[in-house]
This record gives sequence, C-alpha cells and structure tokens, in this order.
Amino acid sequence: MFVISSISIQDELMELQQLRYVLAVAETNSFTRAAERCLVVQSALSHQIARLERELGARLFERTSRRVRLTPAGEVFLPAARQCLDAAERAVAEVAAAVGEVRGRLAVGLIPTVAAVDIPGALRDFRRQYPDVRISLRVGASEDLVERVEQGTIDVAFLGLPTTARPRGVAARELARDRLVAVVPPDHPLAGEAAVTLERLSSEVFVDLPAGTAGREQSDQAFSAAGLGRDVAFEVTTADFIARLVGQGLGVGMLPSAYAPQLTGVITIEVADAPARVEYVIWSRFTRTPAATAFLDVLDITAQNRHDP
Repeated sequence: MFVISSISIQDELMELQQLRYVLAVAETNSFTRAAERCLVVQSALSHQIARLERELGARLFERTSRRVRLTPAGEVFLPAARQCLDAAERAVAEVAAAVGEVRGRLAVGLIPTVAAVDIPGALRDFRRQYPDVRISLRVGASEDLVERVEQGTIDVAFLGLPTTARPRGVAARELARDRLVAVVPPDHPLAGEAAVTLERLSSEVFVDLPAGTAGREQSDQAFSAAGLGRDVAFEVTTADFIARLVGQGLGVGMLPSAYAPQLTGVITIEVADAPARVEYVIWSRFTRTPAATAFLDVLDITAQNRHDP
C-alpha cells in the first residue's frame, strides 16, 4: 500500500459528516451546541473530530473549560471544509436537476429595506414548486452580501447601492430605483412640511447607518456634493431602529421612500434634492446552483405578476 508520512491513503479519507461537525463547532464555539445542532450526542461528535485531527496530524480546536476556538491549523482547514461540503451539496443538486428535480440548499441574503421585490411572496411561490429545497435567509449590509455571494456562502442576494456604485465581482440585475425621504418625529417642526431640502435638514441631528456602509454612503455623498455637513449623533445597523430612535425624538433620518409605508410612529417628508439608490439582485458569476437558477426564474414570474394590472 502506498504510504505518505506513515499514513496510508486509505486512512486519510475523511467523511463529510466529520466536516459538518467541524463547521458546527466553529460556528457555535461549543461542542455542546454543535452536537445539538447536528442531532447527535456530544461524545459521538467529539470522537469524530478527534479522529479527524489524528488523521490530519493537527489539532483543529483549542479546548478550555470556558471556550472553544480554532487553532491556526483549524483556521486554514475551515474554508476548505466548507468548500468540500458546498461542492458535495452542489453535486447532489446537479444530479437531481439532471433528472428533473431541484433539491439542496438555497441561501438568500437581503438588506432589511429591500422593497423592489416581495420576498415573502417569492419564497412562498418557490417553496410551492420546489418543496425539497432547504432555504436560509441572511440579513446584512449590502457590501457584506456582495462579499458573501463572491465567496459562495450566499446564492442570491438583494441589496441597495448609491447610483454612483454597482456590484462588482458578481452577476447583477437592476430591480428598481428609489429616492430617500426624510423621517422625523410626529412633533417635529418639519412634520407639517410637504417637502424639504438637504440644506434645511443639514442643521438637524441625524440617526443613520454606520459610516462606510452602502446605505450610509448615499446620504453622505449627497450632503457632500451639496457642500453641506451634518451631525450624525447615532449610528445603528437597521432601518427599523433608525425609525424607532427618530420616533423617540433623538434625531431625524433618511430612508428609502418605498420602505416608508412600513414605518410607524414617525412622519416621512419628501426631500426635493434627495439622493437615490438602486436595488439589485445579485448571484455568482461563476457557479449557480439549480436551486438558485430556479429561484431567479420564480423571481421573474413574481415580479411580472406584481406589475401586471
């Protein structure tokens, strides 16, 4: 038998289930929670990971009484393990698609303020046609979603960017263009105005998304282009929380007009020179699973039905 470093080729063959266990421990930072996620007893999971570590000749996790974390070897191994699992799932899905079935997983990412697509409706229609596909939803910032689609951890994502930007490194389709509106408390002096300007808003205290995010960039660029500064006193990660802080009188905000009807406890006002944003659906330029292809097809039908009279 051919031998390398005293370990036979036969002995080096690892199992997909072992990779799933490693991934679960890495994501939960706990052997107990990982076992619960994988529906196995902890001793069985620990045994399989220890067996894998012996085969690799390196420890993947540092275990203490207080926490579990990846070793340097584990940091290197984890992306490769994830790629192996993804490749295995794609292979199963491709075979199923070849015989007329769509199976596997579908990871969908979205920003909280996506309005161009009825996401629940699209998922409902997709689920009716493809009940064997397991779906996961990931909410995040636009720039993070682009990166995750590039990495292959998300199949399809919905995001919004300033008109000066476009998703890079991924396939993209423009869905809609939308302008931002001002959001103020009900008792604010501007609440009775039909429209305001950026100059008028520039004297207000703002609640906005974190600096550097795509959602924040469109507002920053608009004020900068107009030669205006502003005071962003609060930075929060979701549009819903922006509205909640505005409703408590802590400042004013700017949010997409298509998202405004969902807001309660605040007043929305048109901004005459408001910045615009573009909503996109994106997917990988290189690999597209059968489930992702099927979902994009359903999305087209859902969008068409939404706009038909």
